[in-house]
Amino acid sequence: MRTLAALRNMTHKFRFTAVPGYFKMEPRGPMLEVTTMPGMGLIDQSYPTDDTFDPQRSKQPWERFVNFLASLNESEKGRAVYKLIYVTRHGQGYHNAKEAAVGSAEWESKWVRLEGDGTSTWFDSHLTQEGIRQALAMNAFWQDAASALKLPLPRRYYASPLARCLETCKLSFEGIELPPGQEKPPFKPIIKELLRERLHVHTCDRRRSGSWIRENFPLFEFEEGFIDEDVLWKPEGRETLDEHAARVTALLEDVFEHDDEQIISFSSHSGTIAALIAATGHKPFFVEPGNVVPFLIKGEITQPN
Repeated sequence: MRTLAALRNMTHKFRFTAVPGYFKMEPRGPMLEVTTMPGMGLIDQSYPTDDTFDPQRSKQPWERFVNFLASLNESEKGRAVYKLIYVTRHGQGYHNAKEAAVGSAEWESKWVRLEGDGTSTWFDSHLTQEGIRQALAMNAFWQDAASALKLPLPRRYYASPLARCLETCKLSFEGIELPPGQEKPPFKPIIKELLRERLHVHTCDRRRSGSWIRENFPLFEFEEGFIDEDVLWKPEGRETLDEHAARVTALLEDVFEHDDEQIISFSSHSGTIAALIAATGHKPFFVEPGNVVPFLIKGEITQPN
């Protein structure tokens, strides 16, 4: 993997923008918190492709949207790539629970450099029981929406290497069953280093080794070049939002150039979602733990092959 400094100065093949007008959200509270919307918030509207694809107006909104998405990629071939990305924030981890218990000021001043408090451990934090419940609730959401609304499951799954995201990804998507006639994509998630949380002194964001991940999450595959030990986390310093956005842009460059699937999933963190918002110009919001939001992202090709 390139160094973080190199990521900031890399040559970009794409210009990324979040495309508005297809999904609704209902932000609430001072931080504009959002949760998973029914039907993923897809706005029921007509598309230019409906007359050919659904002349009888008998298909589900999600079926029509997926057909429209495919037509965008076909018509813009060589000029742009469109991907629907389901972005999941991991469920509650032990670090989240500790911060909620003591307050953000005490968490930052006393606890973030420690690995636990003698009762719970938050170094590369696991999910709490509440976090597990949230992930299982997402599994039920996917099961119901995919079956009843024909909301398409991801064709590719990407996850941060931190334990709470691996657990969330596994619990959210494994074991979903679709009705006869609906194709179920294989669940073989890929670990992406650049999907991890903003780098800081917080021990909750220092990851375990690749060997540990391989032993405990054998279903997951590693991206090419994944380094066994964590070489990114440092006990001092912090990534800025701009630096994190550059890291997410590099991730998007990789995915848009090398993955032909148009519907994919990111299992990640609140800070990484903020960086994705900054990298694509999306209207700001904050995702509650254990919830998923859709991004329709256009990658305009600026450096053709």
